[in-house]
Amino acid sequence: MEISFVAGFGPITRDADAAQGFWSEGGLGIPLEEPAPGYLTNDSMHGVKAFALWPLAQAAESTFGSPTWPDDRPVPQAWLELDVASHEAVAEAAAELVANGHELLREAHLEPWGQTTARLQSPEGLLVGVSHTPWMH
Repeated sequence: MEISFVAGFGPITRDADAAQGFWSEGGLGIPLEEPAPGYLTNDSMHGVKAFALWPLAQAAESTFGSPTWPDDRPVPQAWLELDVASHEAVAEAAAELVANGHELLREAHLEPWGQTTARLQSPEGLLVGVSHTPWMH
């Protein structure tokens, strides 16, 4: 698998007001936009393609199809997306990960916003996506 770049990184939030207060207003001062309800992002910060506060319920919905994180999985505190060259490369990377003994939480799939992603959890509990984000290439 060949990773092209880090597509995004950010905390997975449980308290939206506290998170926004820390990361943006009155805290670190990172300007954030809200392209979808509860999803706050900055897609122009140098060093990363996207920095976003992703609510846990949305991460669970995108990964498991339910807004509730499963009790048998560590609750992630952050997410990391590693972008590959194409939509097809996501499925290839997912197959490579499985062949190397890693468990996918979600097979390669097309998200409603046009990104192809497969997801797994790191040993530390980080929610990791292997993705192709067309507008970042």
